[in-house]
Amino acid sequence: MTTTDTTAQELIALADAWSEAIVSDDADRIAGYMDDDWVIVSWSGVTTRADFLSYVRSGVLGHTRMEGVGERRVRVHGDTAVLTVRVLSTAQYGGQDIPADEWTTDVFVRRSDGWRCVLTHITPVQDG
Repeated sequence: MTTTDTTAQELIALADAWSEAIVSDDADRIAGYMDDDWVIVSWSGVTTRADFLSYVRSGVLGHTRMEGVGERRVRVHGDTAVLTVRVLSTAQYGGQDIPADEWTTDVFVRRSDGWRCVLTHITPVQDG
């Protein structure tokens, strides 16, 4: 296994652990995977780390499923890495279950204390 392969495996394990943290609905645990500048880009626009975590802390946002399916695509460029995977999830927002089938791309940056995600971009999978 090359250094890049090792790094890719490390990032895949990190992303899977982050998914487990999201399902735990523990905002502090989730925050451990995010850089301070992290944002998520979705159909509704850009949401900051602070806003996302506040929704989790308040109980407005939760998750019961966050599962990467299929092959993960990992590309490492020095201290920056991009991981793309199809994700099946079930969120709870405002008391309603929201199932999702999305392509998720996370951009990670290597810091002195490990990899942190700086950007998550989600794109719904098209039906048909």
